Amino acid sequence: MKHMRNLHLMMASTAFLTLAGPVLALDGADMMKKLNAATSAGGTVITFEKAEADGDKVTATGVQVGSSSLPGDTLKIGDLTFEGVEEIEGGGYHAKTVSFPDIDISQEEGRFSANEIQITGLTIPANATGDTLNDILLYETVSTGPIALNIKGKDVLAIESIESNLERQNGGFAYDANVAGLKADLSQVEDANAKEAIEKLGLTTLDGAVTMKGIWEIESGKVAVDEYAFDFKNIGRLNFAVDFSGYTLGFIKSLQQAVKTAEANPNKEEANQAVGLAMLGLMQQLTINSASIRFDDASITKKALDYAGSQQGVTGDQLAQSLKGLVPMMMAQLNMPELQNQVSAAVNTYLDGPKSLTISAAPEKPVPVPMIIGAAMGAPNTIPSVLGVKVTAND
Repeated sequence: MKHMRNLHLMMASTAFLTLAGPVLALDGADMMKKLNAATSAGGTVITFEKAEADGDKVTATGVQVGSSSLPGDTLKIGDLTFEGVEEIEGGGYHAKTVSFPDIDISQEEGRFSANEIQITGLTIPANATGDTLNDILLYETVSTGPIALNIKGKDVLAIESIESNLERQNGGFAYDANVAGLKADLSQVEDANAKEAIEKLGLTTLDGAVTMKGIWEIESGKVAVDEYAFDFKNIGRLNFAVDFSGYTLGFIKSLQQAVKTAEANPNKEEANQAVGLAMLGLMQQLTINSASIRFDDASITKKALDYAGSQQGVTGDQLAQSLKGLVPMMMAQLNMPELQNQVSAAVNTYLDGPKSLTISAAPEKPVPVPMIIGAAMGAPNTIPSVLGVKVTAND
């Protein structure tokens, strides 16, 4: 009897698991619909033919990506493979990896290709209209292999790889990105004047990288981009940095709603005016903490002076001396004595031995954007003092 009871229990358990299987299976179509809902908030529309689940793997076929602002104009992606998929609390989804097919598009005289595209740690929210951190489409890493743009049989733009990382921290994110092995061929430029300048400056081939690093604190809306740099050999490194507050989820959703409303309005002039007014209203929420632009020279300045001087019949050194005298006169027209002195001193130092040139804004206290707009409209000469602007060279 005991053996019979055990047999009955085993049979009942097997029957339960058999019946429970379809209930617990992943719903690939639901996952793709929620993915589209999350990307649509930013204007990107994803469509697919079907999405089938096999264990923790979901394959979406016939995937196309478009923009809500350009209906009918889509990019055919093909099949997407989501692996290590699981449904998370609340009805969202998490995929360990998302693999894309290689892209190879040819049109008339051009061809674009991108290989080894992959996303790791993709989290798809259940409710993209929510206002919490869990309602955002997130990823851990997005990466690609080689990317190339070919025109008339020649690669005019090539990238070795791209990698973007997003690390979730307390109440926000840390972000970094790197575009490595960026090469551009400018030898095919047809305009005679532009071609001459490119050759004289030694810019027929550009070779460099783009890097970015920053944080975003969700609650305060603080965005601090410490590095957004373009670094090219034999040219220099240009870096932008900015720190501002007010970029909250509420701000983003209001901005997205304003854009959607404008796109739905057939009267484009009226729509653009409405977006402009909405933007002015939203800008009231932003506060500038600091900002800077810095250029580190890698020989391009002297080349530019020599070339510009040759166009005027003088040497590069003679042109530099002329600029030293011209800059103070130009700055005097702005009626900003303190800034005039800073700019003049920085330009003189830089032209004597080009190393670096920095323009920074570091106010004693955060400055609301409306205050900056008001100063620009009413008393533009006060902006440098309002923002704490400084101009330095070779520091």
